[in-house]
Amino acid sequence: MGASINPDIFEKVQTTLVDALGVDEEEVTEDATLVGDLGAESIDFLDIVFRLEKAFNIKVERGELFPEDILSSAEFVLNNRVNEQGLAELRERLPFIDLSEFEKNPVVQEFPRHMTVADMCRFVEYKLQ
Repeated sequence: MGASINPDIFEKVQTTLVDALGVDEEEVTEDATLVGDLGAESIDFLDIVFRLEKAFNIKVERGELFPEDILSSAEFVLNNRVNEQGLAELRERLPFIDLSEFEKNPVVQEFPRHMTVADMCRFVEYKLQ
């Protein structure tokens, strides 16, 4: 999966995350997770989105990168777990994110822990198409 990441996009995403999260550049690898490895919290995601919009001159709609509407919907979540319909919705809405690990144990609060730097890079590429 690593070979498919555009190095120019990775570099800008890396800089964005270093600035937003106050981490060291070498910590921001393609497979680093935003929450687990880089310590991002929910408040940081707004800053990250804002910085990505500026860095790449893109517009990120609410819920486009962090699908709170799916993760908080009774239609898609039962007992704090995303159901099959919700997973299908996530796959359709977030084609740039590898959801395979999340699908094994789709607990709502775990969703952000699975998002990697590579996912962010693929998202930006997706937006630039």
